[in-house]
Amino acid sequence: MKTKARLLILFLSVSGVCVFWREVSQYVLPQEQRSCACDRCLFENDTLAIERLRKFPQPFLSSNYSLPEEDFKWWRVIQRGGGNISEYRQKMSRVFQLIPDNSPLEASIPGRCRTCAVVGNSRNLLKSHYGPFIDFQDYVIRINRGRSKGFESDVGNRTTHHVMYLESASQIDNTTRPVLFTFKMRDLEWITSVLSTQPSGKKSLFNKDLAMVLNPAFMRNIHQVWLQKKGAYASTGFMALALALHICDEVHVFGFGADSDGNWSHYWEKVPNKKVKTGPHPGKVEYEMIEELASHQVLKFYTGW
Repeated sequence: MKTKARLLILFLSVSGVCVFWREVSQYVLPQEQRSCACDRCLFENDTLAIERLRKFPQPFLSSNYSLPEEDFKWWRVIQRGGGNISEYRQKMSRVFQLIPDNSPLEASIPGRCRTCAVVGNSRNLLKSHYGPFIDFQDYVIRINRGRSKGFESDVGNRTTHHVMYLESASQIDNTTRPVLFTFKMRDLEWITSVLSTQPSGKKSLFNKDLAMVLNPAFMRNIHQVWLQKKGAYASTGFMALALALHICDEVHVFGFGADSDGNWSHYWEKVPNKKVKTGPHPGKVEYEMIEELASHQVLKFYTGW
């Protein structure tokens, strides 16, 4: 009799546990809402891993943005530019009569992982065969005179954003978004001159309806915070990389640094120019920062050799 009682108790206990587990299994605890669908979402819960780096609220200028005077003073002297902040604001007002008023950056979407390929101009891209992987990304960002024709297998052939220091501006197609980096007052005059005096029938360098202008305060932040004031200012390439970390959830970086022989020349040059240096840009510091970001899995860095 005692044995039967024990078996009955055991049976009831097991049955109770099964019923309880079935009810619990039907209830799924709500998952924590994430800002993107990537394995790691940048700037989410300190994912960036380097304490001083934070997302800058306004990387691009807009017609209603008022540049702080301290940021203007830094911007004015990096290439020995003249003028005062009142003159700067007048020139920017004329620029925004010709290009769209930039909307804020699109926020990350919980169900999407937006990917960027930032394609530098180093010769270490040659024979890399990165082209198809670069083209696979949602956004493909090229820099200054970076080109695809003849190098598609290594650098890809898609471009969604082309960042340009205006003295290195090149012809881009009508669907690519030009991101203009201005370093001095004359650059603002260049924009208005190019866009307002375009001869009839002559193809423009870029589609002005897609143009965006980088905020000098963002440029200053990259130099002083990200690069700890090394060099005179950041290179166009490094600022493009920092910008990608603001507009994408996952960033892939190609074509940065010297080639395996230590040359800083460009992949489209037939003969390496061994005299090419990084100028006022802290090339070594930038490269080390890219490596540090890669080591923290903030971005994915492809050296090419």
